Amino acid sequence: MFGIGFGELVVIAFLAVLVFGPDKLPELARQAGRLARELRKFATNARDELRAELGPAYADLELTDLDPRAIVRKHIAEAMAELDDLEDSIRDTGRDEPAPVRMLEPGERPPYDFDAT
Repeated sequence: MFGIGFGELVVIAFLAVLVFGPDKLPELARQAGRLARELRKFATNARDELRAELGPAYADLELTDLDPRAIVRKHIAEAMAELDDLEDSIRDTGRDEPAPVRMLEPGERPPYDFDAT
């Protein structure tokens, strides 16, 4: 839980009792619970509004999908799948290696694809 072990949790609880006193701790715990519920409700409402604004194509959108690390992992997984498909197609053609690439001659201009720009 948040990278906090049992020992750290005991120290935090002990310090809380010393700082706030045992009579105020239940009220502080209730306030922390209310804050956690409000934050969860806020995040759920934000997700629902985002889904509504983006339309039905993003009905299964989760806020974790917007994490840059998750996006990079997804793209790497897709690239690895494409690489596996390429290797399978090379094996199906009976060749051991992909077709050789022709090198440009000195002074030769590389091909330009007008549709790609």
